[in-house]
Amino acid sequence: MSEASTTQSGSAAVKSTPEELKHSAPAETPRPYDALHTAHGDTMIEETVVQKLAGMATREIPGVYAMGSAGRRAFSALAERIPGSQTNVSGGVSVEKGERQTAIDVSIVVEYGVSVVEVSQSIRRNVIQSVEHSTGLEVIEVNINVTDVHLPEEEHSDLPQEQKLELQ
Repeated sequence: MSEASTTQSGSAAVKSTPEELKHSAPAETPRPYDALHTAHGDTMIEETVVQKLAGMATREIPGVYAMGSAGRRAFSALAERIPGSQTNVSGGVSVEKGERQTAIDVSIVVEYGVSVVEVSQSIRRNVIQSVEHSTGLEVIEVNINVTDVHLPEEEHSDLPQEQKLELQ
């Protein structure tokens, strides 16, 4: 027989070419259900929720001194001085999120003397556990960018000049 398939419709034969078969409407299969997509409705989670959860989970790890780049940390320090402002827990975290999965990038400053490998493993483990447990999203990757090492003698160098004078 040729590449075209033949189907019987009563007494007349109807031929369909492979091209026609490719463009025919496939039977729509129902989406599989999971924790966020049920028969009773869907739950949508914003990227900011994942950012905050990942930021909090990262800050819980010993050896993480700060999060984000130097510019981001400086901006956050100024913003926190404003009365009534909230601490930005999502600074240093970026997220790509789909319906069921997410990928997370974290920028950190580590304490001098800690193992970057161990801190990174702990961050990954804690972020994945926290985000998957809280949201039901599958975390497919957690990328960690170590932007700096905090040295003990830098303890007071981050403070504004007037606070340095008060400490003396």
